[in-house]
Amino acid sequence: MTLSNFPDGFLWGGAVAANQIEGGWNIGGKGLSVADMASYKPNLDVKNFLAHMEINSKTISEAINDKTDKFYPKRRGVDFYHRYKEDLALFAEMGFKTLRLSIAWTRLFPTGEELEPNENGIKFYESLFKEMERLNIKPIVTLSHYEMPVSLSLKYNGWVDRRVISCFTRFSEVCFDRFGKYVKYWLTFNEIDSIHRHPFTTAGIIKDKCAAGEEEQNIYQALHHQFVASAIVTKIAHEKIPDSQIGCMVTKLMTYPLTCAPLDVELTLKKNLENNFYADVQVFGEYPKMILTDLKKRGIEITFEKDDLKILKENTVDFVTFSYYMSMAESANPDAERTPGNTVLGVKNPYLTSTEWGWQIDPKGLKISLVELYDRYELPLMIVENGMGAKDELVENTVHDSYRIKYFEEHFKQMNEAIGEGVELIGYTSWGPIDLVSAGTSQMSKRYGFIYVDVDDEGNGSYNRYKKDSFYWYKSVIETNGQCIFN
Repeated sequence: MTLSNFPDGFLWGGAVAANQIEGGWNIGGKGLSVADMASYKPNLDVKNFLAHMEINSKTISEAINDKTDKFYPKRRGVDFYHRYKEDLALFAEMGFKTLRLSIAWTRLFPTGEELEPNENGIKFYESLFKEMERLNIKPIVTLSHYEMPVSLSLKYNGWVDRRVISCFTRFSEVCFDRFGKYVKYWLTFNEIDSIHRHPFTTAGIIKDKCAAGEEEQNIYQALHHQFVASAIVTKIAHEKIPDSQIGCMVTKLMTYPLTCAPLDVELTLKKNLENNFYADVQVFGEYPKMILTDLKKRGIEITFEKDDLKILKENTVDFVTFSYYMSMAESANPDAERTPGNTVLGVKNPYLTSTEWGWQIDPKGLKISLVELYDRYELPLMIVENGMGAKDELVENTVHDSYRIKYFEEHFKQMNEAIGEGVELIGYTSWGPIDLVSAGTSQMSKRYGFIYVDVDDEGNGSYNRYKKDSFYWYKSVIETNGQCIFN
């Protein structure tokens, strides 16, 4: 019989983002965030993620003038703001060791430029963390998870302007001062690489505010400012919370060559090197030389201030976290069939099956990713997002989601193999342990959870919570530290 390789103390749990679950968008002095601008577009193909996430000055103005949540599902989430004790109790029943969540920047600093935090927001998160402590659930907190104040986007075009660094630093310091006694694991930016895929959501960049031909230049400058901000707050956290651990978070986009044709292999190599770039900067404290060469060839010149390189080098992360949902292929053939993934398009792999949203299911790719990342960085790893979106059917107050159980079981087995081969994997948090609003399409019908929430894409429903079959299965996985998947 295969034995579990998961170490004692392995951090089993789940992951959420404030903007996708909390709701309470206009309560307690909270300001508007970039997520509050995201609208549900029922007439768009769910596979057309670019159109779903498209934002411009006109749509922002319309969103700000709309004082309701009718077309803006992230404003209502799944009402975690009022139901967090109920939800945490369900997570505790499953045996969660940890919960990854984010702190909504605009709950503490409504415009991002206030000098003192909103105490109503502080009170909410203090209560939340105290309840987690009571239930023995360790928080892993993401400081920036697609929730920056829209005021900073409108005033500075988001992270393009260096002044946003000080706004973020002030927010982070307050988080460390007020919540540091509850939180030891911190992540700076969620999927920092996603700035290229959805610059507004990730960095508040409004494309029509960029000068003609300067969009890519602005994106890389904003990314640099986020790298510097991440290093600065890593330093502050280590000073303020001596036993804290600070990690980076990236999207792992494992890419295979479609064929062994040398050009397919070369294109794949470059794609994977580019995907590693974002963790490289935060782990090694410097830009890869080949990335700098590529930027120079493309005419992109990042403005570095005098101490930027020193700040990056001296304040590297303690561990590496990543999301993994799917893999993709690459080909030199322009006619190769493409399929969507985590807000990306890749060449379709004929050896893999796909979800209803076109995301290819590849458990072996998770093991390959773990081995590659640990070999590259030699730091503890944590998988902080993984799961499959599916259309669940509630029948007699439950969901029979054998497809979800199969997905997780296959991925856990690959994690177990990687640990057995020497990978230092310290935790796993499934994405959306409770159904939440989709980041890309703002849907509720794309469900990830072990817990069903009775609400539809238009916000209709009781918001009652129901345990799916996978709820009890995941509970058993945690109780046995993974051994039950081999029995």
